[in-house]
Amino acid sequence: MPMTMTQKILADHASLASVEAGQLIEAQVDLVLGNDVTAPVAIREFEKIGVAEVFDQRRIALVPDHFAPNKDIKSAEQCKIMRDFARNREIEHYFEIGRMGIEHALLPEQGLVLPGELVIGADSHTCTYGAVGAFSTGIGSTDMAAAMAAGTAWFKVPGAIRFVLNGALGGWACGKDLILSVIGAIGVDGALYRSMEFDGPGVATLSMDERFTIANMAIEAGAKNGIFAVDARTRAWAASVSARSYREYAADSDAEYERTIAIDLTSIRPQIAFPHLPSNARPAAGAERTPIDQVVIGSCTNGRIEDLRAAAFLLKGRSVAPGIRCIVIPATQQIYRQAVREGLVDAFIEAGAVVSTPTCGPCLGGHMGILADGERAVATTNRNFVGRMGHPGSEVYLASPATAAACALAGCIVDPGEIAPAPPRGYFETTAKA
Repeated sequence: MPMTMTQKILADHASLASVEAGQLIEAQVDLVLGNDVTAPVAIREFEKIGVAEVFDQRRIALVPDHFAPNKDIKSAEQCKIMRDFARNREIEHYFEIGRMGIEHALLPEQGLVLPGELVIGADSHTCTYGAVGAFSTGIGSTDMAAAMAAGTAWFKVPGAIRFVLNGALGGWACGKDLILSVIGAIGVDGALYRSMEFDGPGVATLSMDERFTIANMAIEAGAKNGIFAVDARTRAWAASVSARSYREYAADSDAEYERTIAIDLTSIRPQIAFPHLPSNARPAAGAERTPIDQVVIGSCTNGRIEDLRAAAFLLKGRSVAPGIRCIVIPATQQIYRQAVREGLVDAFIEAGAVVSTPTCGPCLGGHMGILADGERAVATTNRNFVGRMGHPGSEVYLASPATAAACALAGCIVDPGEIAPAPPRGYFETTAKA
């Protein structure tokens, strides 16, 4: 039976010759993830099961990132539950302050996710790891508890939508603009419980950081997962983070897709998703010059080194507009150190921005940048629902790091091309200068 890339991974992990959309299967998992919001619930449920040990201490990752560094007593107690469980159960991959980062940037960086693997996490943006050709998806805390005990999880095999990418992004357009454009076109339920599978010649032009961004936001279209075909870039990335072996999967040439959508990457322009849905996307050029109060550059979507380089490129030698709060949050300690070495942190501070330790922070209305009633923020995060970043009367506008930096400088919504011409394609993959 012809299968999509996702279906092949699920079939193999369920020890089945083939699977089809809608089929219920029990599959072995390669990694189980939890954070300081979801893992404490899973830990309490795990202890109710009554098993002596987790299924494999090497295949569980616990990352306190949402409210860490602890913002209050409750968050401190949540993290302590994780810390004690990791110590008592000898969990190998527990990332405390000083080693931690935003989970969906940290795990790939640590080589804990590789092509062909099946990863589940009690966080909806676990779909991020599809960037490397893995099947990864979010689950509930009770499912996490069961998986920590048994090493398996139940799935309904998703159907798939194929996105064929042609050409290459140009100007200031980047991966964030591509996925915002896609969500704007198909809607927040346009891929409901489907696999968004990206292939075509245009994939080779996307950096790994861009692929992480795109896969991360598959859930914002309602998808079960997003996944990229494995190519030379993927293999080079995998070799750089881990010596572990892995298996590549590719969709059959006659695999069945519910839809096939061709995208000309040359047509993508910098986007802004207006409140209160990620699908409310439109080109930044020509959009209303809406005044803003805050800019947040970071998150599991756009806190990687290329994101910081793009923001610093625009901010260096310029000043954040009066009255604008600009908050930059590197996604991991390693990214933070790299940003320091390259002079990016100096560029941010000299422009009038502040730089935070790695944390999810304001993305989910946690800390480090909560909005008051009536305030507006441009953010490189992934959601802009009512009250997402603070008061229900506040507004969040989603954008790329370049667009967010441009808005910080202008004090309102603008296209980054209004601030400076874009450097050549690929510049932020290799440059070591702000």
